[in-house]
Amino acid sequence: MLFEYSDKSSRLQQQLAAFMERHVYPNEAAYAAQLEAAADRFAPLPLMEELKQKARDEGLWNLFVPESHGEFSAHGGLSNLDYYPLAETMGRVLWSAEVFNCSAPDTGNMEVLMKYATPEQQQQWLEPLLAGEIRSSYAMTEPQVASSDATNIELSMTLEGDEWLLDGRKWFITGAMNQRTRIIIVMGKSDPANPDRHRQQTQVLVPRDAPGVEVVRALTTLGYDDAPIGHAEIHFNQVRVPAENVLLGAGRGFEIAQGRLGPGRMHHCMRLVGAAQRALEITCQRVQRRSTFGRKLGQHQSVREDIAQSFAEIEMARLLIQQTCHRMDQVGAQAARDMIAACKISVPLTVQNIVDRCMQMHGAGGLSRDYFLAEAFNYARWCRQADGPDQVHRMALGKQIIERYGD
Repeated sequence: MLFEYSDKSSRLQQQLAAFMERHVYPNEAAYAAQLEAAADRFAPLPLMEELKQKARDEGLWNLFVPESHGEFSAHGGLSNLDYYPLAETMGRVLWSAEVFNCSAPDTGNMEVLMKYATPEQQQQWLEPLLAGEIRSSYAMTEPQVASSDATNIELSMTLEGDEWLLDGRKWFITGAMNQRTRIIIVMGKSDPANPDRHRQQTQVLVPRDAPGVEVVRALTTLGYDDAPIGHAEIHFNQVRVPAENVLLGAGRGFEIAQGRLGPGRMHHCMRLVGAAQRALEITCQRVQRRSTFGRKLGQHQSVREDIAQSFAEIEMARLLIQQTCHRMDQVGAQAARDMIAACKISVPLTVQNIVDRCMQMHGAGGLSRDYFLAEAFNYARWCRQADGPDQVHRMALGKQIIERYGD
């Protein structure tokens, strides 16, 4: 199938590529230097704020907003397929999605608020998120249970009069360390006796500064703290929020989680292909400049084989994502869950392997912070756990395929 992008997407692709060339790539070293020198690694960086304003001025803002909620965007929203090449371009610099207000977990949280929040909740939290004035977090995973089965979560959520009372721990809460995070969407167990395990959960909006929201520690992934975004373990210690902070309704937390995670999984896959493409490009440049045993690295058979394999895998990943985006646009995320699972299973692992090859061809430097490769490897690796581990998606997809063809 030939995938064609709309005129709006094609125009934004050109604008975005030009913006990256003018403002993002030349500032990678400056960004790293500001982060290194920051007194608080989770404080907003002046350079990021400058770039965000430039992006807004050029109309490169909230590009992720779907067509179904185009009223929340100046550009009227984009289809999944039209958004894909933009997300891939942003993935070439791991921090650049925030420049365009398109970074996780905010994009997923904003879509939750677009779909499920009341007008009052949207005014209080969605509007400042869309404006890039605040940031947000999503708290589902817990340290004491296998959260790959979301029905296992134990954080207690009790409705007492006109308040929800929350008690329990969450961890790997992306963005919770960031100084600008103001709201956390929390999923807890509100009806543990319900015979339907998928109706036991509720999601509520918890202000980051609510009494009892206690940061236990900042967390790392393979030694990276992902500053200035960060991941945290948080103790919700007898936290009380108004009853009207519930999203969609009591017992509908699992439904919200399923609606949020599908597009979010795809956004990660989209950005990962951009990281892999750039890794391949800089590796091709390197093997043309370095020599061993009397000839350039690019003349060695093993190097050529690794380059060829990486190129083929990037093209396969790109086509799978395009096919999945097209399907989502045609039938919706729920009906396209088989394709979304196929992407989630294959793209992060594929990109992890591609980046690993590129790191190898960079020698010891590939392990260092002199290149973006090690951090890209970390991103691909943790994506194999985030939004559900590989094994769960394989299990679910395998069941679907057997039911489809097994009779």
